[in-house]
Amino acid sequence: MLIPINSYNSRFGRVPLEGDPAMIGITLTADQIRNAPSQVRQWIESQIGRELGLTLMPPAAPLRQIAHLVACTPEDIEGILGRIEQALPAVNVLFEFSRPAISYGEPPVMAFRLLDIMYHARLQNVGQVTDCLEMFNAAVADIRRDPSARFCGYDNEGHCLILEQTQQSVAAVWQKTVAYRQEAEAVPAE
Repeated sequence: MLIPINSYNSRFGRVPLEGDPAMIGITLTADQIRNAPSQVRQWIESQIGRELGLTLMPPAAPLRQIAHLVACTPEDIEGILGRIEQALPAVNVLFEFSRPAISYGEPPVMAFRLLDIMYHARLQNVGQVTDCLEMFNAAVADIRRDPSARFCGYDNEGHCLILEQTQQSVAAVWQKTVAYRQEAEAVPAE
């Protein structure tokens, strides 16, 4: 794939090439792409999609799905954790939400790429991620005693959406869990 580069803004100053924009070709291995920062992977994905003429469906789903998202408290997250603690992949997916993400809209929702969650949690496919997310949705509905309550929703661009307070609650439980384990390791065995 060739990607246009504005030769005036090149890292090396003005590159004397015939015609603008200049074109370069690069080859990346699958491992290089997988290990690249998420912004780089998103940029590569968008460039390939544009070159292949692929268009993403408009994000119509978030407005409908965020209507039932609940702002989970740390106690709610601990309740989810109690229900999934025997399923290690689900625990890994839950704590992926302790990472900061982009927040937008009203009410503010945070978007997490399903592919990034899959990669960080070391799962085989996005279906495994969505299975875990549905476990969280079921747990929240049970905890809140409201069948319409949701931990997360989805958009048509491969994102999982949660409320900002939910992300903060997951981060708080993660911090508490790490601190508890550090304290337990610091206590000498008798």
